[in-house]
Amino acid sequence: MATSAELYQLSWVIEQLMADPRRIVQARSQLHMGQLVKYWDWGTGKLREARIAAMKDRQVTLLDEQSKQRFSVLYAAIVPPEEQPNTSAATSPSAAPAAQLRPPPEINRKQDFRVGQRVSFVDQSLNRQVGEIKRLNQRTATVHCDGRAWRVGFGLLQHVADVTP
Repeated sequence: MATSAELYQLSWVIEQLMADPRRIVQARSQLHMGQLVKYWDWGTGKLREARIAAMKDRQVTLLDEQSKQRFSVLYAAIVPPEEQPNTSAATSPSAAPAAQLRPPPEINRKQDFRVGQRVSFVDQSLNRQVGEIKRLNQRTATVHCDGRAWRVGFGLLQHVADVTP
């Protein structure tokens, strides 16, 4: 019995959660080029199979093996390999047990960090980088790692408690 405005607000919140950089990095770490994956088809609302053709910042390009067509979907549409159902009968979102649902990860903000702190993050090659914050910008932190400066969004940074050289 929600109003249209309430549904719109809910859809905005869901889109923000799906675009969360931590979710994208987590999804990318489980995927690789040429991998056969299952994804939720927006048009039919069903789980379908396709092969990964390209991985971009916010979307993955899939190749439908039957029609040989390429199309892009958000990483959120990909069902992670460990959560893929074994039977084709479980093709509705309600078929997944509630026990598998996890709360979204907390997103760090600018006020959570200080210049001189040791932090870590995962770079675009999915390698863990550890360094020190040299500067706090409006939306990113400048982090020096092994002689290289990186500009990293606060949501991608993680605090490092103890680093032994």
